Amino acid sequence: MHRRLLVVLVPLAVLLVTALGVPLGVTVAEREMQETYVDRLNDVGRFASLAETALSTGRTEALHRELARYHELYGIPVAVIDTSGTVLLGPAGAYREAARAEPASPRIVTAALAGARPEPSGRWAPWDDSALVVAEPVGRDSEVVGAVVTISDLSRTRHRILVRWAQLAGLGLLPLIALVAVAWPVSAWVLRPVRELDAASSRISRGDLTIRADAEAGPVELRRLSESFNTMMDAVENAVRRQRAFVSDASHQLRNPLTSLRLAVESLEPHLSPVGGGRQVYDVAVDELKAMQRLLNSLQASARMESIRTASPVDLDAVLATRVDRWRALTAAAGQTLVVDVPPGLRLMEPTGGLGSILDELISNALRLSDARVVEVTARVAPDGTAAAGHGGAAPGTAGGAASAAGGVAFTAGGVVTIAVRDDGQGIGASERTQALQRFWRSPRHQNVSGTGLGLAICADLVGAAGGELRLEEGLPRPDGSGHGFAAVVALPIVPEAASPSGALSPPAV
Repeated sequence: MHRRLLVVLVPLAVLLVTALGVPLGVTVAEREMQETYVDRLNDVGRFASLAETALSTGRTEALHRELARYHELYGIPVAVIDTSGTVLLGPAGAYREAARAEPASPRIVTAALAGARPEPSGRWAPWDDSALVVAEPVGRDSEVVGAVVTISDLSRTRHRILVRWAQLAGLGLLPLIALVAVAWPVSAWVLRPVRELDAASSRISRGDLTIRADAEAGPVELRRLSESFNTMMDAVENAVRRQRAFVSDASHQLRNPLTSLRLAVESLEPHLSPVGGGRQVYDVAVDELKAMQRLLNSLQASARMESIRTASPVDLDAVLATRVDRWRALTAAAGQTLVVDVPPGLRLMEPTGGLGSILDELISNALRLSDARVVEVTARVAPDGTAAAGHGGAAPGTAGGAASAAGGVAFTAGGVVTIAVRDDGQGIGASERTQALQRFWRSPRHQNVSGTGLGLAICADLVGAAGGELRLEEGLPRPDGSGHGFAAVVALPIVPEAASPSGALSPPAV
């Protein structure tokens, strides 16, 4: 998070340094150019004074040698020309070559022969290669008899400008480095409570209500925010704990009176008359008491499982190896056929209470409620993070799919494993599938079948807490062609970085 803060601060600092450094760099370059121009102007002024005396007296040898020596020392061709542009004194060849290469030279020489001092021609930009032409008239006003002209290569001047710019850039980097050096730990200190709040919120979303944020670090405002967050979580955890305790205690406290009531009712059986309606009332009372006991057991189990909300990786092979034989025995006893088609080596997140318990509940529903001939258990991997459809199953979000109690799941990039328990029995309609994951809901067709209406709801809650999804779909086609059976599909995040143990068993496909 503090990296994003630096991404905002550093460009602003760069813009500020640039806004100050560019005008300063232009000023430095212009000053270097001005110094060079003043030096050349002093030189041509001196040579113009000497040339005026030399031309008036005719003694030009000394000046000619001095001009040649100047060119030899500085590499700057300097020449004395007359009003027709003919070179009178100085290195004529070097001067003519330099003059031909500089387009501004004729204009400046013409202005000097007219008695004016022209503006310099050189441009200071380092990427420009023009020379500096400086001319000084020999004589004044109408008595101008010639001009002294220098054509200076500005490569050294431009090199000095680049050096100064590099120095300025280096000085400009110092505050940027200082900003990063200071802002990095400061931003980390400032944003540390935010990161901890984010981590705490993530763990809370996975069901860990015991996590708290550090209210001792960071700025005062964030410390107050952390304290408020911790206070809120204390209230939430306390409320959830009281709610679970109430459900557990109420179930426990009702168990003994309910057991006593059942014993009392059953003790009336020897005293019932063989004729009359007493026997029917007795049977109804016993069945209702048994249903209430099952409901209390389910409520207690729900309270126990919901108190633990930590998911962990598990090998699907190991889970199935301990249960497939039992499932086969149960389906065979019910006159049904079990088909298991699960590829080996799948590793996924296991919900609280165990993945095996959830699959047991789904198999139990298929055996008790569907009147099916075939029960099929399959597993598939969806690498892109979407649940794989199969056997005409409805996609998530359609009428045929029911979202988990978590309110929607965003699977990891590693993909998901979808485990489907399908049958070719009665099935339920699309409108009923949206209600089947609600607590205590039961289909009207199953009111006389033992059950509490809590199994699927509890399974959906546990799968959702593990980052997965439980949805209901159409199952296998019925043998008579009248429709489809029932399917419960569990989608859980895959754990790709850990391989399944080599000794894990994989049930064979039947």
